Amino acid sequence: MDRWDRVGSVAAYGAALALTPYLLIKVSWVVGSLLGLLPAGTGFGKVEWVVLNSATIGMAGTGIAVALALVRPWGMRLPGAPLAFCAWVGTGFLVPVLPYAVLSPLLGSADGNPKSEGDAGPSMPGWEAALVQIGFIGMGLGLAIALPTYLRRRWPDAFTGRLGDGGVGTPRVPPWMAVVGATVGLIWLYWAAGGTAGVIHRGERDLAWHVLSGVFGLWAFVASAATWAAVRGRPARVPRWGPMVLGWLGSGSLFAWSGWKLPFTLYLAVAQPADAALPESLALAALLHFAAVWTGAAMLRALVRTRLVSSNS
Repeated sequence: MDRWDRVGSVAAYGAALALTPYLLIKVSWVVGSLLGLLPAGTGFGKVEWVVLNSATIGMAGTGIAVALALVRPWGMRLPGAPLAFCAWVGTGFLVPVLPYAVLSPLLGSADGNPKSEGDAGPSMPGWEAALVQIGFIGMGLGLAIALPTYLRRRWPDAFTGRLGDGGVGTPRVPPWMAVVGATVGLIWLYWAAGGTAGVIHRGERDLAWHVLSGVFGLWAFVASAATWAAVRGRPARVPRWGPMVLGWLGSGSLFAWSGWKLPFTLYLAVAQPADAALPESLALAALLHFAAVWTGAAMLRALVRTRLVSSNS
């Protein structure tokens, strides 16, 4: 085991340890709600609240398992596709929003973590909020370090060479991925800058909403540019690892965050709770999230095909 593998090992164990309190907190919320000891969160009935937090329990448990798989010997024997998919979703959730997670207490976030809608607790004390924030930051940093060391061991040729090595990457890749991703990003950046078109509840906007809209919009642009460069093999002299890493993170951000927000948006559209609302039009928000999920998945497929073409060249 060389120096980088040792660093990756510490990072992976640290990520799993950091997210464990979040998992336990979510379990306590579900159990407390079922026993009538804790109220449901704003805008939710008991059933919806239990379902939502049961989903986050599954996500947290999967995240801990993925972190351990990146360092334990059995992780090298797992099928590559499902492990890579889970790692892609996990890094897409956490790594792009790490700066926001660190600065969120200064932005007025109620619980101090990079939450999506509906993830706030019914009443979260300060110590609990701190554990949640540590869990997100620790898992994000841990995956950012441990995942590359794992990929380096399992697929050493995935990020080597330059974009132009072996000619153009995947042939006849349509430009729609970059166009759709950039369009979604442009709308989010427009809202982040204060634009009001498509915003129907202006009073629901806060600083955190503006910042997160800007973060997701920026990563949508990064994903579009990086994926397009990787699949076209241009600029030829750019090291392959740069666009591949940025495309991986950006496409994961599109897929993971919009995949999480889309069901919540649809729930608001159907249930129309009186005490919960999004700033943006629900129809437009649902359309953007659907486009982001579809585009993020297509970008990942294009990146994987590019890697396979490059490996066989």
